[in-house]
Amino acid sequence: MPATTGEARTPTVPGEVGAAGGARLLVPDVLRGVAILAMLVAHAVPFLPHAPSAADFVMYNVNDVASPLFALVMGMAAQLVAQRTPPGDRPRMLVQQGVRALFLVLLGVWVATWGSWVAVVLGHLGVLLLVGAPLVLLPTRVLAGLTALVVVVSAPLNAWARSALAGTFPDPDAPAAVLARWVVLDDHYRLTNLLPFFLAGALLLRHGARRDRLLWGLLAVAPVAWLVAPVLQRLRPDSDFVSGSWPDTLHDVGLVALAYVAVVLLATLRRPPAAVGAVLGGLRALGVVALSLYVLHVGVLALWAPGGLRPAGNDYPGWLVVVPGMAAVGILWARLVGRGPLEWLVGLLTGRRRRREPATTG
Repeated sequence: MPATTGEARTPTVPGEVGAAGGARLLVPDVLRGVAILAMLVAHAVPFLPHAPSAADFVMYNVNDVASPLFALVMGMAAQLVAQRTPPGDRPRMLVQQGVRALFLVLLGVWVATWGSWVAVVLGHLGVLLLVGAPLVLLPTRVLAGLTALVVVVSAPLNAWARSALAGTFPDPDAPAAVLARWVVLDDHYRLTNLLPFFLAGALLLRHGARRDRLLWGLLAVAPVAWLVAPVLQRLRPDSDFVSGSWPDTLHDVGLVALAYVAVVLLATLRRPPAAVGAVLGGLRALGVVALSLYVLHVGVLALWAPGGLRPAGNDYPGWLVVVPGMAAVGILWARLVGRGPLEWLVGLLTGRRRRREPATTG
């Protein structure tokens, strides 16, 4: 299929094959790399319990951007697959996305049993893909309206669920209890809050990654949205803006918008400096192996701190292993081998397996 307008305006990776056999897009890969790097930093926070306040501030915000940014990139990827799939093949495409979603759910359930301190997000992302994949087939105006609607209702729905469903599931490991947490009750991630970012990713992919009024508008909105929560907390110090509330969501919107704008600005430079090219290449390599790297680093944490045991003092070697060490492993694998083993397995299970190619040459 020919590229749609948004896809045609998004920077590509020369000579590499991406979703559904089309050109591989640079921005989604780099954003996914930013997201997995943010996850590495977030999950390594327990190694530095006595970090300076400035480092705590940075790690707090990096932690907050990771999961919504993953949701945004998943929406971009789902949109890309949908628009490159002929209409007659879309039922098959939805089945393939369902298989991918089920794989993420089962993998997440298994990884959660390993005993690390990580709140594993894979099950939530699987449910997100299952719900979101059919929605990217909606017309743009309908999809934009649905995105706004989910943002509006998510906070009151979360608040209602916390009060109305409290004590409903005496067995926290029962399937119904786990599903309820993934959808609306979890302390960290919920479908209700990840879905708007997924749908926004689909809309951004349709629009295309380019320097225009939308990008500058996002840049203007980002700091305002990010500041809502800290300003309200200063004005009302007794308030507790729980995860999933409107101030918390706006905080995430600001961080994700800032990450998106920064990546697009760098990716659309006509003559990027060598340092920018190296950063984009490294992040893109991480994005190509993000799923495998996520599972690998959770396994390392489970071996390092069985049962979620946290260090009593700053453990700098542990932090170095989990953040720059894991990042180096991911970049080297992507450049020397290509896609990660779990990415390869997902492609095999869904019937979208492609020939192995290095993730980057730069």
